[in-house]
Amino acid sequence: MSDWAAKRFWKEAKAVKADDGYTVELDGRSIRTPAKTLLLVPTLALAEAIAQEWDAQEKKIDPATMPVTRMANSALDKVAHQFSEVANMLAAYGDSDLLCYRAIDPESLVARQSEQWDPILDWASDSLDARLRPVAGIIHQPQDSDALARLSERVHALSDFELAGFHDLVAISGSLVLALAVTSERLSADEAWQFSRLDETWQAEQWGVDEEASELAEKKRIEFVNAAWFFHASGRET
Repeated sequence: MSDWAAKRFWKEAKAVKADDGYTVELDGRSIRTPAKTLLLVPTLALAEAIAQEWDAQEKKIDPATMPVTRMANSALDKVAHQFSEVANMLAAYGDSDLLCYRAIDPESLVARQSEQWDPILDWASDSLDARLRPVAGIIHQPQDSDALARLSERVHALSDFELAGFHDLVAISGSLVLALAVTSERLSADEAWQFSRLDETWQAEQWGVDEEASELAEKKRIEFVNAAWFFHASGRET
């Protein structure tokens, strides 16, 4: 960002109404993205969250503690300029969705995948008119092209800011269907995260918890929850 520095240089961060949305000012000076674009967001909720992130910085700025700012930057600097490419990439996950690739054995894992994942695929079929078929094993098997097209339409209908949050939901979980379940409020972010971690949870139950892997997973869970919040907070205000 043009306002980005190693050390804090402002006294107050404030959300401000603008002509086409909201921005954030540091002591009256508007924040800009790394590409020098005015950081203009569609809702007051986003602007206030960004202002809080900047206000929370102490002597030195830590970008890792500013997820809303990061996703807003991504929406403005990346998604807005290559929307179709990003949407196509995310929609493509439907053809190899995590929920469709099932274990062959052991029976307990097979049963758990069916018990937890089948209802979500059923929901996609009933609510999104997109029936994806589960397959055993890891060899790719193409899904129905009409179902994939309907899922793709939903992805392409998102706004730039919604797509920025949606990107993280899909990329972190490996599932287009889980991301759509979160954005449609069929699942909470935490519920979807647990579904996406079914295999890892089962492995931990059999062999014990790997502390390093567990710490990494928790970081990703927080990123996933943040992405869900960002998506919903990006909805156009009435």
